[in-house]
Amino acid sequence: MALSSVSQTAFLLALLSLRTYQSEVLSEPLPSAPEFLKVSVNSTCQCLHLQWTVHNLSHHQEFRMVFQIEISRIKTSNVIWVENYTTTVKWNQVLHWSWESKLPLECAKHFIRMRSAVDTAKTPGPRVWSSWSSWEEADVQNSLGQDPLFVFPKDKLVEEGSNVTICYVSKSHQNNISCYLEGVRMQGEQLDPNVSVFNLNHVAFIRETGTNIYCKPGQGDRIKGTVLFVSKVLKEPKDFSCETQDLTTLNCTWDPGSDTGLLKQLSQSYALFESFSGKKTLCKHKSWCLWQVAPESQDMYNFTLTAENYLRKRSVHLLFNLTHRVHPMAPFNVLFKNVSATNATMTWKVHSIGKYHTLLCQVELYGEGKVTQHNVSVKVDGAHLFSGLEPDMEYMAQVRCANGDHFWKWSEWTQQNFTTAEAAPSEAPDVWRNVKTVQGRCVVTLFWKPLSKLQAHGKILFYNIVVDYLDRTSVSELLSIPAPANGTELPLSQCSSQIRIMANNSVGTSPASVIVVSREPGNEEVEEERVKGTEDGFPLSWKPQPRHVTGYLVEWCEHPQDPPCDLQWKNLGPNVTSTVVSSDAFRPGVRYNFRIYGISTERVPYLLARKTGYSQELAPSDNPQVVMTNLTSHSFTLSWKNYSTESQPSFIQGYHIYLKSKAGWCHSGSEKAVLSDDAAVCCKYKIDNPEQKTFVVENLQPESFYEFLVTPYTSVGEGPHDAFAKVTTPDEYSPTLIRIILPMVFCILLIMITCYLKSQWMKEKCYPDIPDPYKSSVLSLIKSKENPHLTIMNIKDCVPDSIEVLNKQEGTRKSLTETESTKPTYLYLLPTEKRYSSPGPCICFENFTYNQAASDSASCGHVPAPPKAPPSQLGLLTSPENLLKALEKNYMNSLGEIPAGETSLNYVSQLASPMSGDKSNLPINPPEPALCSEYKMQMAIPLGLASPPSSGSSSLSSVTLLDEGEHYH
Repeated sequence: MALSSVSQTAFLLALLSLRTYQSEVLSEPLPSAPEFLKVSVNSTCQCLHLQWTVHNLSHHQEFRMVFQIEISRIKTSNVIWVENYTTTVKWNQVLHWSWESKLPLECAKHFIRMRSAVDTAKTPGPRVWSSWSSWEEADVQNSLGQDPLFVFPKDKLVEEGSNVTICYVSKSHQNNISCYLEGVRMQGEQLDPNVSVFNLNHVAFIRETGTNIYCKPGQGDRIKGTVLFVSKVLKEPKDFSCETQDLTTLNCTWDPGSDTGLLKQLSQSYALFESFSGKKTLCKHKSWCLWQVAPESQDMYNFTLTAENYLRKRSVHLLFNLTHRVHPMAPFNVLFKNVSATNATMTWKVHSIGKYHTLLCQVELYGEGKVTQHNVSVKVDGAHLFSGLEPDMEYMAQVRCANGDHFWKWSEWTQQNFTTAEAAPSEAPDVWRNVKTVQGRCVVTLFWKPLSKLQAHGKILFYNIVVDYLDRTSVSELLSIPAPANGTELPLSQCSSQIRIMANNSVGTSPASVIVVSREPGNEEVEEERVKGTEDGFPLSWKPQPRHVTGYLVEWCEHPQDPPCDLQWKNLGPNVTSTVVSSDAFRPGVRYNFRIYGISTERVPYLLARKTGYSQELAPSDNPQVVMTNLTSHSFTLSWKNYSTESQPSFIQGYHIYLKSKAGWCHSGSEKAVLSDDAAVCCKYKIDNPEQKTFVVENLQPESFYEFLVTPYTSVGEGPHDAFAKVTTPDEYSPTLIRIILPMVFCILLIMITCYLKSQWMKEKCYPDIPDPYKSSVLSLIKSKENPHLTIMNIKDCVPDSIEVLNKQEGTRKSLTETESTKPTYLYLLPTEKRYSSPGPCICFENFTYNQAASDSASCGHVPAPPKAPPSQLGLLTSPENLLKALEKNYMNSLGEIPAGETSLNYVSQLASPMSGDKSNLPINPPEPALCSEYKMQMAIPLGLASPPSSGSSSLSSVTLLDEGEHYH
């Protein structure tokens, strides 16, 4: 029963609600279609602006209405946009709505229509729409003008990354129009025969002056284009912050980001708005803005910073308490007082920020390679004492402050430099020595390293050197070396001495460094060991010493190849037996020598070890200069004794000798090798001892061509394969022939030289032009038996017997019979001592060597003189001496007078008896003359001196020359 009553009650309530809703709907007027719809075009922003009114509204009636707007392109059926616009409508109100087109409005016709409905969002149910308005057309192409080609949009402004649509409108009905974006052709689609559209996606910023787009027809040079201005995207300001330094002015700063300014658009602008006070200010700068704090006590501020450009607007907000944003100004008037060698007092002043605010100041001190910090609370003035400072040290101190109640930020630093006073040096100089003997005296070269700034405590002015001789304790020498010298040479009168070195500045003297020079030179015969360098340096180690030592010292030269080798040393403690020596001066390929000394308790150094090595070994850069000697037909010797192994860029382990030959044979002791440079096959000999610098190449072939090369080899490679030296072995028999031929050639040359020098003498002796009796070698061989000492007769001693005169006719050659019948003409010379009635005492003997005609005739026989000759037949009567003189005189004259070829001379030798000799010794009654036994004299008689023959029928005539005292019988 109860359930039935509840159901009836619910039904009655639902029915009541339905009736109430129907009555409200029926009470609202039906919507009417919008009237007076107008469409306008804005080509700048490519927008369609709509304007309309709604009728059938009472005077005081307001309705919230929905307007549905449809936009079509090219034709009404091509709807491209539908949008519901809701607004409150009053009586007689003009409504407005705008729509931005992606496609430039000049590229196509657009059609717009709308309808309306009452907004029924409060009540459920479908909307009741009015009828559609008529289509309104928006066509811009009719107003373009008469140009054949147009490109749209004109100078459009877009953001970077946007999508842009470009089109061209052609009135010339050309289909071959090309469009380009910054010179690159674009691909588009055609809306109608005269319009083409190009879609650009995510356009990029190229330049502030814009991006160039142009189109040109296929024929003609008429170009149309537009500029697309691409702006960077406006972003929200970053790091927006506000602070104050004096509680009267707020300084707000931010990061503006990229500038969006273009040729067509100004940069973005900024505005600051405070919501509590409602004040707003336009900022004059892009990254900061000032705000004056209100006189009234306003602690909280809420700022909105707005950035705006032509396309976009961005905003950020900031809420803060003024007293929590205090950024004090930097301290000023920083001074230093009471500066000593170890202490200094720093003072400064700060800008006040109110009576009730305390500043916290931070002080930093830079010096000695470290930084110290101190905090000081300050109201107006601040001070701080620095202690434990180093003498003569430059320090830099700086101070900054912040709000001590509510820390926000530190102020800027204020800094100042100061230098502490000098003090006496605190450390002894690091000293080393080099001892040598010169002319029996010890010469010590001292080296010391300059004291560091922390050790010197001031400028070092000079070094004091005191020499104490150990054998003479009362004798000392004092030397003063001005700074900045770092060494000196001391000739000592005695080797056994102690040397002290001290550094001095304007305040005092440093502790002394002591070096003892001993008579004993130390163990200089320590064997040298090799050490290999690494990237960190040279690792050195040595054996610990059984006796007490105060330390160890390692010395080396950083530039061993230069004359000033830059000696360096390193002191080590007594418990150290290894170290690593490193230096920036170490270079690859340079040998470094290290010496390790132990320092005894008496301060006497002694040599412990010698090390040598390279930081990095390199292959040899040059080969030895090889000298070839002892060349034979089967061997030769190579030597390179001047090649220094110490100056090489690595340890020389030995040598390779390469030998090339045409045969290509390799004998025992060598191996075949192929050089990578020219791929030639060689015989390689190996020498393992680097000190062996000679090598004999054997087993060679005579008269063969060879090439050789000597190169050192190391652990990192061998020397360069330079040009090979060339040699040809001699013939096997050449040395023997040379030993025979050379003496012969020498002897022949000696004989030729001698003959050349004695040619005149040889000519006179062997083949004179005109024989000189005095120089005749024949006469020198004939000696008288009676007088063996007489070899050549004087003219006075000559007693001629006869003179032969020959007539030789020029002309036709005679026959042999005629030549034989020709008889010579003789001129007989009779001795003056005795008249001879008998036949002549001698027979004539001709010298055929000098008369070829006579030799051709019969031999000269004895022709007796007529026993009685009439005086008319005497051609000449004179003494032998006068005759000879006349002959000698006329002989020389007749040689030039007688024509050539008419007269020849025949030499006739006088025949002497065995008794011949000096004419003073001739006997009164000489015996009968015998046959001639020897020559006494040769004489040449020209024909001109002889008388012609008395009878033309006879070919022989004799003339007797008588002395003045003789008479003819």
